[in-house]
Amino acid sequence: MRIVIIGAGRAGTSLAGAFHQAGYDVTVCHHDELHTVPSADAIVLCVPDDAIETIAALLPRTDAVVMHVAGSRNLEVLNGHDRVASMHPLVALPNGDVGQRRLSGSVFAVAGHPLATELVVAIGGRPITLRDEDRVAYHAAACIAANHLVTLLHSVGTLANGIGMSLEDFLPLAQSALEDAASMGTLAALTGPASRGDLATIDAHLAALPDEARPLYVALANEALALGEAQRTRTRS
Repeated sequence: MRIVIIGAGRAGTSLAGAFHQAGYDVTVCHHDELHTVPSADAIVLCVPDDAIETIAALLPRTDAVVMHVAGSRNLEVLNGHDRVASMHPLVALPNGDVGQRRLSGSVFAVAGHPLATELVVAIGGRPITLRDEDRVAYHAAACIAANHLVTLLHSVGTLANGIGMSLEDFLPLAQSALEDAASMGTLAALTGPASRGDLATIDAHLAALPDEARPLYVALANEALALGEAQRTRTRS
Protein backbone atom coordinates (compact mmCIF):
# COMPACT_ATOMS: atom_id res chain seq x y z
CA MET A 1 0.00 0.00 0.00
CA ARG A 2 1.44 3.33 -1.08
CA ILE A 3 0.24 6.44 0.71
CA VAL A 4 1.05 10.04 -0.18
CA ILE A 5 0.39 12.72 2.42
CA ILE A 6 0.08 16.31 1.25
CA GLY A 7 1.12 18.60 4.08
CA ALA A 8 3.86 18.24 6.68
CA GLY A 9 2.13 19.90 9.62
CA ARG A 10 0.92 18.31 12.84
CA ALA A 11 -1.71 16.06 11.27
CA GLY A 12 0.44 15.13 8.30
CA THR A 13 3.49 14.12 10.31
CA SER A 14 1.37 12.30 12.90
CA LEU A 15 -0.40 10.23 10.25
CA ALA A 16 2.81 9.65 8.31
CA GLY A 17 4.44 8.15 11.39
CA ALA A 18 1.43 5.99 12.17
CA PHE A 19 1.12 4.69 8.60
CA HIS A 20 4.84 3.98 8.42
CA GLN A 21 4.68 2.08 11.70
CA ALA A 22 1.79 0.04 10.29
CA GLY A 23 4.05 -1.04 7.42
CA TYR A 24 2.85 1.22 4.63
CA ASP A 25 5.03 2.95 2.05
CA VAL A 26 4.57 6.63 2.95
CA THR A 27 5.67 9.76 1.10
CA VAL A 28 5.10 13.26 2.47
CA CYS A 29 4.81 16.13 0.00
CA HIS A 30 4.27 19.83 0.53
CA HIS A 31 1.24 21.52 -1.01
CA ASP A 32 3.47 23.28 -3.57
CA GLU A 33 4.85 19.95 -4.84
CA LEU A 34 1.63 18.62 -6.37
CA HIS A 35 3.27 18.23 -9.78
CA THR A 36 5.72 15.72 -8.27
CA VAL A 37 3.21 13.57 -6.36
CA PRO A 38 4.08 9.92 -7.04
CA SER A 39 1.52 7.28 -7.92
CA ALA A 40 -0.23 5.94 -4.85
CA ASP A 41 -3.21 4.00 -3.56
CA ALA A 42 -4.24 6.82 -1.23
CA ILE A 43 -3.53 10.54 -1.22
CA VAL A 44 -4.32 12.19 2.11
CA LEU A 45 -4.72 15.97 2.17
CA CYS A 46 -3.48 17.25 5.54
CA VAL A 47 -3.80 20.94 4.70
CA PRO A 48 -5.79 23.76 6.35
CA ASP A 49 -9.55 23.29 5.97
CA ASP A 50 -9.98 26.35 3.77
CA ALA A 51 -7.29 25.08 1.38
CA ILE A 52 -8.67 21.57 0.80
CA GLU A 53 -10.88 22.43 -2.15
CA THR A 54 -8.15 24.43 -3.88
CA ILE A 55 -5.48 21.75 -3.35
CA ALA A 56 -7.84 19.01 -4.48
CA ALA A 57 -8.62 20.95 -7.66
CA LEU A 58 -4.91 21.40 -8.40
CA LEU A 59 -4.12 17.75 -7.77
CA PRO A 60 -3.82 15.85 -11.08
CA ARG A 61 -6.55 13.30 -11.75
CA THR A 62 -5.57 10.00 -10.24
CA ASP A 63 -6.75 6.47 -9.60
CA ALA A 64 -5.85 6.90 -5.94
CA VAL A 65 -8.44 7.42 -3.23
CA VAL A 66 -8.19 11.13 -2.39
CA MET A 67 -8.93 11.85 1.26
CA HIS A 68 -9.01 14.80 3.61
CA VAL A 69 -8.76 14.89 7.41
CA ALA A 70 -11.02 17.87 8.15
CA GLY A 71 -13.69 17.27 10.75
CA SER A 72 -16.19 19.85 9.53
CA ARG A 73 -15.93 19.28 5.76
CA ASN A 74 -17.94 16.82 3.68
CA LEU A 75 -16.71 15.11 0.55
CA GLU A 76 -17.89 17.82 -1.83
CA VAL A 77 -14.59 19.64 -1.31
CA LEU A 78 -12.92 16.78 -3.20
CA ASN A 79 -15.09 17.17 -6.31
CA GLY A 80 -13.24 16.28 -9.49
CA HIS A 81 -11.85 13.02 -8.16
CA ASP A 82 -13.54 9.69 -8.76
CA ARG A 83 -12.77 8.00 -5.43
CA VAL A 84 -12.90 10.14 -2.32
CA ALA A 85 -13.00 9.73 1.45
CA SER A 86 -12.34 11.51 4.72
CA MET A 87 -10.85 10.46 8.05
CA HIS A 88 -10.81 12.94 10.93
CA PRO A 89 -8.95 11.92 14.11
CA LEU A 90 -10.80 12.96 17.26
CA VAL A 91 -7.62 13.62 19.19
CA ALA A 92 -5.24 16.51 19.81
CA LEU A 93 -2.10 16.37 17.66
CA PRO A 94 0.35 18.93 19.12
CA ASN A 95 3.28 17.53 17.13
CA GLY A 96 4.16 14.53 15.00
CA ASP A 97 5.73 12.38 17.71
CA VAL A 98 2.95 12.81 20.28
CA GLY A 99 0.28 12.67 17.59
CA GLN A 100 1.55 9.38 16.19
CA ARG A 101 1.30 7.74 19.61
CA ARG A 102 -2.19 9.11 20.26
CA LEU A 103 -3.75 7.98 16.99
CA SER A 104 -3.85 4.36 18.11
CA GLY A 105 -7.05 3.90 20.10
CA SER A 106 -8.56 7.20 18.96
CA VAL A 107 -11.93 7.73 17.32
CA PHE A 108 -11.91 8.70 13.64
CA ALA A 109 -14.93 10.12 11.83
CA VAL A 110 -14.79 8.45 8.41
CA ALA A 111 -16.79 8.88 5.22
CA GLY A 112 -16.66 7.82 1.61
CA HIS A 113 -14.46 5.09 0.15
CA PRO A 114 -13.94 2.10 2.50
CA LEU A 115 -10.16 2.47 2.22
CA ALA A 116 -10.42 5.22 4.85
CA THR A 117 -11.87 2.75 7.34
CA GLU A 118 -9.24 0.18 6.41
CA LEU A 119 -6.43 2.64 7.11
CA VAL A 120 -7.93 3.78 10.40
CA VAL A 121 -8.23 0.19 11.63
CA ALA A 122 -4.68 -0.55 10.47
CA ILE A 123 -3.24 2.14 12.75
CA GLY A 124 -5.37 1.11 15.71
CA GLY A 125 -8.10 3.72 15.37
CA ARG A 126 -11.82 3.28 15.94
CA PRO A 127 -13.86 4.42 12.91
CA ILE A 128 -17.30 5.96 13.29
CA THR A 129 -19.66 7.43 10.70
CA LEU A 130 -21.70 10.62 10.92
CA ARG A 131 -24.50 12.11 8.89
CA ASP A 132 -23.24 14.89 6.65
CA GLU A 133 -25.47 17.41 8.40
CA ASP A 134 -23.92 16.53 11.77
CA ARG A 135 -20.28 17.03 10.87
CA VAL A 136 -20.07 20.74 11.69
CA ALA A 137 -21.67 20.22 15.11
CA TYR A 138 -19.31 17.29 15.70
CA HIS A 139 -16.32 19.43 14.87
CA ALA A 140 -17.59 22.30 17.02
CA ALA A 141 -17.81 19.91 19.96
CA ALA A 142 -14.27 18.75 19.23
CA CYS A 143 -12.98 22.33 19.23
CA ILE A 144 -14.68 23.07 22.55
CA ALA A 145 -13.27 19.89 24.07
CA ALA A 146 -9.69 20.65 23.05
CA ASN A 147 -8.99 24.11 21.61
CA HIS A 148 -11.35 26.00 23.90
CA LEU A 149 -10.21 24.02 26.91
CA VAL A 150 -6.60 25.01 26.21
CA THR A 151 -7.70 28.63 25.76
CA LEU A 152 -9.51 28.45 29.10
CA LEU A 153 -6.41 27.06 30.81
CA HIS A 154 -4.34 29.87 29.30
CA SER A 155 -6.72 32.32 30.98
CA VAL A 156 -6.26 30.45 34.28
CA GLY A 157 -2.49 30.73 33.88
CA THR A 158 -2.68 34.45 33.19
CA LEU A 159 -4.77 35.07 36.32
CA ALA A 160 -2.51 32.79 38.37
CA ASN A 161 0.62 34.62 37.28
CA GLY A 162 -0.96 37.88 38.40
CA ILE A 163 -1.18 36.65 42.00
CA GLY A 164 2.21 34.99 42.19
CA MET A 165 1.04 31.48 41.31
CA SER A 166 1.20 29.42 38.11
CA LEU A 167 -1.00 27.31 35.87
CA GLU A 168 0.65 24.21 37.32
CA ASP A 169 -0.85 25.03 40.72
CA PHE A 170 -4.34 24.78 39.23
CA LEU A 171 -3.88 21.80 36.92
CA PRO A 172 -4.70 19.18 39.61
CA LEU A 173 -8.02 20.97 40.16
CA ALA A 174 -8.75 20.92 36.42
CA GLN A 175 -7.74 17.27 36.13
CA SER A 176 -9.96 16.24 39.03
CA ALA A 177 -12.90 18.10 37.47
CA LEU A 178 -12.38 16.23 34.19
CA GLU A 179 -12.19 12.93 36.04
CA ASP A 180 -15.40 13.73 37.93
CA ALA A 181 -17.22 14.71 34.74
CA ALA A 182 -16.16 11.42 33.16
CA SER A 183 -17.14 9.27 36.12
CA MET A 184 -20.19 11.13 37.50
CA GLY A 185 -21.54 13.13 34.59
CA THR A 186 -21.38 16.90 34.19
CA LEU A 187 -24.32 17.75 36.46
CA ALA A 188 -22.94 15.85 39.44
CA ALA A 189 -19.39 17.07 38.81
CA LEU A 190 -20.23 20.78 38.92
CA THR A 191 -18.96 22.51 42.07
CA GLY A 192 -18.37 26.09 43.17
CA PRO A 193 -20.67 29.12 43.32
CA ALA A 194 -22.61 28.17 40.19
CA SER A 195 -23.65 24.86 41.72
CA ARG A 196 -24.96 26.76 44.76
CA GLY A 197 -26.47 29.69 42.89
CA ASP A 198 -24.15 31.98 44.87
CA LEU A 199 -24.49 35.20 42.88
CA ALA A 200 -22.68 37.33 45.48
CA THR A 201 -19.52 35.28 45.03
CA ILE A 202 -19.77 35.51 41.25
CA ASP A 203 -20.19 39.29 41.50
CA ALA A 204 -17.11 39.44 43.72
CA HIS A 205 -15.16 37.46 41.12
CA LEU A 206 -16.16 39.92 38.41
CA ALA A 207 -15.09 42.87 40.54
CA ALA A 208 -11.68 41.27 41.13
CA LEU A 209 -11.00 40.33 37.52
CA PRO A 210 -9.16 42.60 35.07
CA ASP A 211 -11.36 44.07 32.36
CA GLU A 212 -10.01 41.81 29.62
CA ALA A 213 -10.85 38.66 31.61
CA ARG A 214 -14.49 39.50 32.37
CA PRO A 215 -16.20 38.63 29.05
CA LEU A 216 -14.93 35.04 29.15
CA TYR A 217 -15.86 34.69 32.82
CA VAL A 218 -19.38 36.08 32.22
CA ALA A 219 -20.02 33.74 29.31
CA LEU A 220 -18.87 30.71 31.27
CA ALA A 221 -20.60 31.79 34.48
CA ASN A 222 -23.94 32.13 32.68
CA GLU A 223 -23.62 28.60 31.32
CA ALA A 224 -22.47 27.30 34.70
CA LEU A 225 -25.44 28.92 36.46
CA ALA A 226 -27.83 27.21 34.05
CA LEU A 227 -26.07 23.91 34.64
CA GLY A 228 -26.17 24.51 38.39
CA GLU A 229 -29.91 25.16 38.28
CA ALA A 230 -30.38 21.90 36.37
CA GLN A 231 -28.31 20.14 39.03
CA ARG A 232 -30.35 21.61 41.87
CA THR A 233 -33.62 20.75 40.11
CA ARG A 234 -32.52 17.16 39.70
CA THR A 235 -31.48 16.98 43.35
CA ARG A 236 -34.90 18.28 44.52
CA SER A 237 -36.88 15.88 42.32
